[in-house]
Order: sequence, then structure tokens, then C-alpha cells
Amino acid sequence: MVRLAGVGALLLAAIALGAYLYERHRTGSVYPRPHAPFLAQATEKPTAPSPTFSWPNYGYSSDHLRYFAAGPALAPPFRTAWSQSEGALLEFPPVIYGERIFQLADDGVLAAIDRRTGQFDWARKLGALSASTPAVNATTVYVTLLSRETGVESGRVVALDASTGAIRWSHDLPSPSESSPLLSDGMVFFGSQGGTVYALNQATGATVWRYQAAGAVKASPTLADGNLYFGDYAGDLQAVAERTGRRIWRSGSEGALLGSGTFYSTSAVAYGRVFLGNTDGRIYAYDQRSGALDWAVQTGAYVYASPAVADAPRLGPTIYLGSYDGNFYAINARTGAIDWRYDAHGRISGSATIVGDIVYFADLGTDTVTGLDISTGKSVFDFHEGSFDPIISDGHDLYLTGYDTLNALEPIHASPATEGTEPHRASATALPTAASEKRVATTTLPARSTRTAVKPSGP
Repeated sequence: MVRLAGVGALLLAAIALGAYLYERHRTGSVYPRPHAPFLAQATEKPTAPSPTFSWPNYGYSSDHLRYFAAGPALAPPFRTAWSQSEGALLEFPPVIYGERIFQLADDGVLAAIDRRTGQFDWARKLGALSASTPAVNATTVYVTLLSRETGVESGRVVALDASTGAIRWSHDLPSPSESSPLLSDGMVFFGSQGGTVYALNQATGATVWRYQAAGAVKASPTLADGNLYFGDYAGDLQAVAERTGRRIWRSGSEGALLGSGTFYSTSAVAYGRVFLGNTDGRIYAYDQRSGALDWAVQTGAYVYASPAVADAPRLGPTIYLGSYDGNFYAINARTGAIDWRYDAHGRISGSATIVGDIVYFADLGTDTVTGLDISTGKSVFDFHEGSFDPIISDGHDLYLTGYDTLNALEPIHASPATEGTEPHRASATALPTAASEKRVATTTLPARSTRTAVKPSGP
């Protein structure tokens, strides 16, 4: 009996050791392809601000590099040109076309805002709950919704006239959507929590194709070289053909023991690779053509954030993103080596954006937006408002999304519109309506403890 007990103890110890080694292998940093192909890529050049400027999609470009080329003039210090209260949680940044900014609040209200004055042009209530960035072209703005009515766990996709807010077409969805739409080649692409990725005709809303993933697709699809890339909540990353929706490849996350991690992060495609974060704590790099895993770096906590990518002075090709471990990382895009990290002393949930040589990110734990030099990680900017995904730009100003306000920041060396005057503070009571719909003036902000209803603290 004693002998059997001893054998049993050894067996349990062996199982425990095996489980530990398996878990460590599955969740630690891995570098399976140190000599994987790495392609050269040209760096975007700054362009002058324009009256027809467009920031059309979440993450700016369709490859979601979250990089906006800007000259040294668009750099700190800044002053507030205007600040506009939305009256509801702003989890995702707006988009820009021409003189209008289009901001979707979490209460399902889409507002068109004059980017020079901060005044509302129009606003329309489209649903009960939303958590995404719109997409816009010269005539139309496109929106996805988590809930079209209070108590209804089904989404909606809507196309509106960009000038007036009039609805051009609308489709109810069988499941919620928090996937920011992407526009390309006359189609609008987005995913849903039911795992369906849709390609719809921009003009009519007619379905061009559908693709069914194994788990919820909450990320915005990323487009590069004729293929769309997106992760899902089954822990898979996949590439599908833009024109047909045909699967090109699918790869797993090889995440935590007894189940993969989940992909909330929107992928970035550069240098022949696909980069994105995972709730297993890793930051992944896959081969763009085959889906083979090139490397994965473990942070130790959830990575909801989407990567920003730039060819940084003195560092070369680098990806930037934060983790729930409170650190913001600069990682060598070729090798996966950590070039530097910045301890934000909080929890980083939202995604960063690079403007010029500065990368901006928000910290959910401290409600602060920080700007870091992309080469050194040195802090050069902080703004004590902002929790998720804070920055876009038109080349002249920064537009910073706070908890419930949108702020226009101009370089302090720029000449204000009227010298000697205080920055304009736009009034939230001036919010107009589109058609006959009215926004409820008594919109209640979610309590700080409940803001994670849209972005959970776990997978």
C-alpha cells in the first residue's frame, strides 16, 4: 500500500511538472522562426494640412499601422483650442473628412463636429450601445452598433449622409458588432460577435459576401495586398480574400493551458508580417503569406491594445503597444526583442497612435494620456484625461478623446485664431438633431466601476 502511494505521488508530481512545462511553453515568449522573411517597406512622408483631409478609418490607414506622418511643428507643447462634451463614454476615437469630425459615443449617438470650432453640425441617435469608430468617405459615414435598442442584444450597421445625418441605408444584425468598419473598393467590411465577417456594398448595403469565423470578431478587419486579416475569440488569426471572402490561411494563438487566448486586438500588417495582441498576454507576429508564427512576446497580462508600427530613428522597424501589466512596449518588429518599456503605473487597454516621432497612449488605470519619444521612450507629453484610444490628427492639430470629451489641441507656437483670447469651450447644450430624432439631454455617464461592461477586465 505504501509503495502504491509513493508511485501515485510520483505520478502526480510528474503530471504537475508536465503541466507546468506545458503552460510555460504555451504562454511564455517564443521565437520559433528567427530567420523568417522580413520585407523592406517605404516610410510615409508628411503631407501638408488640407481642407479635404481625410482620416477615414479606425487606425487611419487600411493596413492599420496607426502611424501618421507629421513634421516637427506638430509636437508638444500644446494648448486646448476647444473642448466638447459628448455627455457619454467615448471608448473609441472619431474619424475626419473635410471640415467635420465624426464621433460615435457609447450611447449610440453619432455626432458631426466642426473640426475648427468644436460646434456640433448634427447628431443622430442610432442605437442603445456602441463601442467602435465610424468610417467615412466624401459623402457617407458608416457605423456599427452593439445594440440597436435597449435590452436587445443584436446589432446594426448604418450608412448616413455625411453632410446632413440622413440615413442612406440600415441593416439589423443577428448579433452585436463592436468591429470598426473598414472602407475599400466600394465595400464596407466589419465583424460581429456572432463570428460573421461581412462585406457590404457601400452604396446600397447589399451583401457581397460573408465569412464565418469560429469565434466573435471584435476587431476591425485589416486590409493589405488584397487580403483581410483579423483575429477572433476562438484564438485564431485568419486571412481571407478581399473580393470573395475565401479563406487564405488560419493560424492559432497557441495560448493558455486548457484553451487559447482571444484576439480583441486589431492587427497591423507591415514588413510582410501581421502583428497583434492577445488576452493570453502575448504580442504576436505572423508571416503575412503563410500564417506561420514568427515570434510571440509575453507581457504577463491581457493585451487588448492594437499595435502601432513605425520605422523609428535609431531603432528601425518597431511596433508599439501597451498591456494590462501597466507597461508600454517598443518591440523590434524583426526579432521580437524589447527595445524599451515605459511603466505607466496603471492598466493599458486602448491602442496607441504615432504622430510624427511621438507615440500617444492612454492609461485606463490613471486616466492619463502620455506621449513618448518613439526612439527613446522618454515622456514628452501628458494630459490628465483619457482612458482608451486617445489620438487622431489632421496634420494641424491633435484631437484627443477623453472619458466623455473631445479636445482639440494645437501646438503652442501656432497662432491662435484670435490672439489674446481664451481657448473656445464648445457648449454641449448646442447639440442639434438630425431629422426628427432628439438626443436625450439627461444621458447618464456609466459609473467608473461599470465602464468595463464594454471592455471586460478579462477575456
